[in-house]
Amino acid sequence: MTRRSKITVAIALPLLLAGGVAEGLRWSRRDLVTVQTGVAARGDLSAIVTASGEIKPKNYINLGANAQGPITELLVKEGDHVRKGQVVARVERIQPQAEVDAQRAAVASSVADASAAEAGLNAQDQMIVTAQATLDHSKSDLELARANFERYEQLFKAQLIARQEYEQYRANFNAAEAGVRESAARLSQAQAQRVQTAAQLNSFQRRVTQAQATQTRVSDILAKFDVVAPIDGVVTNLPVRMGETIVPGIQNSPASTVMTIADMSLITAEVNADETDVVSVQLGQDATVTIEAMPNHTFHGKVIQIGNSAILRSSGLAASQSTTSSQEAKDFKVVVALDDPPMDIRPGLSATAKIVTAIRRDVLAIPIQALTVRTQRELERSPDSNAPATRAGSQEVQGVFVIHGGRAEFRKVDTGISGASEIEVTSGLAAGDEIITGSYKVIRTIRNQTRVVVDNKLKAEPST
Repeated sequence: MTRRSKITVAIALPLLLAGGVAEGLRWSRRDLVTVQTGVAARGDLSAIVTASGEIKPKNYINLGANAQGPITELLVKEGDHVRKGQVVARVERIQPQAEVDAQRAAVASSVADASAAEAGLNAQDQMIVTAQATLDHSKSDLELARANFERYEQLFKAQLIARQEYEQYRANFNAAEAGVRESAARLSQAQAQRVQTAAQLNSFQRRVTQAQATQTRVSDILAKFDVVAPIDGVVTNLPVRMGETIVPGIQNSPASTVMTIADMSLITAEVNADETDVVSVQLGQDATVTIEAMPNHTFHGKVIQIGNSAILRSSGLAASQSTTSSQEAKDFKVVVALDDPPMDIRPGLSATAKIVTAIRRDVLAIPIQALTVRTQRELERSPDSNAPATRAGSQEVQGVFVIHGGRAEFRKVDTGISGASEIEVTSGLAAGDEIITGSYKVIRTIRNQTRVVVDNKLKAEPST
């Protein structure tokens, strides 16, 4: 062998050896899967339902038009505070005002007639009293005249007195009888007049009642031309202007809405919770609310209302109002009352509520992305072969892959509540177990007992 050949062999031999070693290493690592891992650890965990919506006052009223006509007075502006019963706007009211004024005059006239009749009735009562007293006096005079006449009649029969004297006493007796009849007639006349006056008074009183009822009716009509605040609150919407004509009874028409008054003493976040989350929401649960227009501020509150009707996500209508059957996703209204709303908050601001539905202390938790599902068939399949195991099964099993002896070992686990990024494990794992957390592709495709190599410096692939 020449010197040149020796040199060539000396150079090629190490290269061949190095290549063989590299190929051997590559061959030995051909079935290794690179994974990222985490550790099952104990700690506190909170289950949170997140829902979006808007800020609304708990109680607000859209004041509609009760009478048709042009607006002659707007007594408030948007943002003003109003009190219950305060007149906030007026509609032209010339004709109903005239009717009220005329009816007031009619009531006053009827009251005057009734008062005059009542005064006449009182006078008649006095006349009856006087006539009764006169009659009683006349009767007394008659009894005295009768006694004198009878005595003198006996004396005249005994011829003890002259006929002239006897005739005088008989005349006195007759005059007394006539006086009694006259007093009785006067009493009867006074009583008849009283009955007539009482009937007139009753008629006038009915007229007063009728006139007052008519006044109440026309006054009610007139009152409808005044727009009155039904609650204490703030004017949050004022879509009309002076001179515009409003029309009552037309729903969803700008011409029928005068203004919106909101009770700002209780501010709420009205949010739509997903149908899969609302089952865990209960009254009184704590919540935090963030408002997009007020960054870096978090407001606290409690759940005060949970809707019973599903809301179609596409249209915002209640599912019961839909005329067609739909399998689309649905939401449920959840109302959170804010404990500390700021003074400058406005209805309609976009808000996000995070409702704490459950809290667990010192529980075992793992990252949510580590949780996966395998069928019984996939668990029994050998990682080195595509052939299925002899016993096939399609039942799904929930679990995680634990690093054990350099291999990914599937562990069935039972879970509890879910937090923002972690989930509670109630059985199947122990604190300190190293579990596979990434990548998403690996967790989705890795087989039981696959050889793995851990590299936590790699970034997990984004889920697709």
